[in-house]
Amino acid sequence: MPLIPEEPQIHESAQGPRATAAAGRPASTPRPVPGPRTAASPRPGRPVPGPARAAAPRPHPVPGPSPATAPENRSDQRSTPQLQLIPAPVDGALDAAEEALDLLLESGRAPGEVLVLTTGDPHPWATHELTFGEAAYWAQQDTGDDVFFADAAAVEKATARPVVIVAVNGGDDTAAAKALPSAMARAGALLVVCGDPQRVTALLGAGAGV
Repeated sequence: MPLIPEEPQIHESAQGPRATAAAGRPASTPRPVPGPRTAASPRPGRPVPGPARAAAPRPHPVPGPSPATAPENRSDQRSTPQLQLIPAPVDGALDAAEEALDLLLESGRAPGEVLVLTTGDPHPWATHELTFGEAAYWAQQDTGDDVFFADAAAVEKATARPVVIVAVNGGDDTAAAKALPSAMARAGALLVVCGDPQRVTALLGAGAGV
């Protein structure tokens, strides 16, 4: 699929935080794992699943048309989101997705512009928020003021956002193959897929035929 020139490549920031940040944006700080709260308490911040991680692997952009054959019309380019693949093992896909998310936020993306999907074990934030009920959990998506984490199997209930990150961290291949096209459809500008390159390529091919 075509690469979108206006969308910053994640790998440009993979060697560390950007030297400059958007004006007024505070430096990235670790976010605590949410603890128990009452239904009336404010929603906790996004958790970090573990200790500080090493830099994420360099993303592997999916080849697109050469500049000579790419559409010249900017509106045509934006109609198809940019697709990036970040190589990661199954047990490291969620960490890679978290690292990609941090880099996107540091580059100026607003939290409410990002949807993160998992094909295997859910993100800790989703697990925590679901303890307060499905209705309260999905209502937080509608507010659109923070990153939203969801199971890829429930992607049909997710609303479109400029950026969608998919962590291929396990799960059934058939379900994952069906989820990827839906994730693509919900990504306005960028779809990032974190996982084993061979498996992801196979899933994308299988999903195209679903």
